Amino acid sequence: MALKDYTDQGGKDTRSGFGAGISELGRTNPNVVALCADLLGSLKLDDFVKEFPDRFIQCGISEANMIGVAAGLTVGGKIPFATTFANFATGRVYDQIRQSVAYSNKNVKIAASHAGLTLGEDGATHQILEDIGLMQMLPGMVVINPCDYNQTKAATIAVANYEGSVYLRFGRPKWPNFTAVDQKFEIGKALLMNEGTDVTIIATGHLVWKSLEAARELEAKGISVDLINIHTIKPLDKEAIIASVFKTKCAVVCEEHNVIGGLGSTVAAVLAKEKPTPLEFVAVNDSFGESGTPDQLLTKYGLDTSDILAAAVKVMGRR
Repeated sequence: MALKDYTDQGGKDTRSGFGAGISELGRTNPNVVALCADLLGSLKLDDFVKEFPDRFIQCGISEANMIGVAAGLTVGGKIPFATTFANFATGRVYDQIRQSVAYSNKNVKIAASHAGLTLGEDGATHQILEDIGLMQMLPGMVVINPCDYNQTKAATIAVANYEGSVYLRFGRPKWPNFTAVDQKFEIGKALLMNEGTDVTIIATGHLVWKSLEAARELEAKGISVDLINIHTIKPLDKEAIIASVFKTKCAVVCEEHNVIGGLGSTVAAVLAKEKPTPLEFVAVNDSFGESGTPDQLLTKYGLDTSDILAAAVKVMGRR
């Protein structure tokens, strides 16, 4: 596919993609169970609960207990999705995830909504920007950050069929929905959205759309862009990244996360070992967020289309 083939099919929040995915799973897999920490509506679980009330556990505002219950359910062969805001799904319960899920290699799916700056007006206390780093450091933990509604739905279905611990990250705001409705989601396999030779743009989550916008503007100026959608941050598709920078000899990494510990740090580590390459990073520069609309915050913290454009021009000058 080429840049022109990706069009917005209508704004949808990625959390609704999760809700649609888990409802579909409920109809096809009787072992799927949903747990929630008093945020049923925010996690879009209403349809699942209506159809499968006997497979829903409301844990209340008790996230640590929810993780323990989820780990216990796996012993009986269930596939639990433990759901809450990303801030509470990671930082608040890190010890329980480390001990009861990751260390024990339990088949728990941690489904985390309202991640990153685009949570918006709830402010810094809820806008976790460290969660990818926290979760990818846990041995054996798969980390997935899909880019739109369709990809989130596909990812939700795919992780249920994967045996092992998974952190699935998604967001609150309505966002362009531009990937295929019937896509096959392959854990650990990057998507090459456009082939080019001048600069590589590597993006994850909401910033895939922003990167698409930037790539279109660059190509209009005669700059050829290799655009990679990294929906799975761990395990990372190292081969796709290395193959791309062998062509372009420079890259920009874009993420709605702290510049420390996220996708950019992981890509830098891979390339330092395999193919030293000039890199630029579009990410939050080691700070907390604040209250504001998603668009206001993305602009203020340097995660907008114009920031990706500037980073691409800068990194090409460093080749």
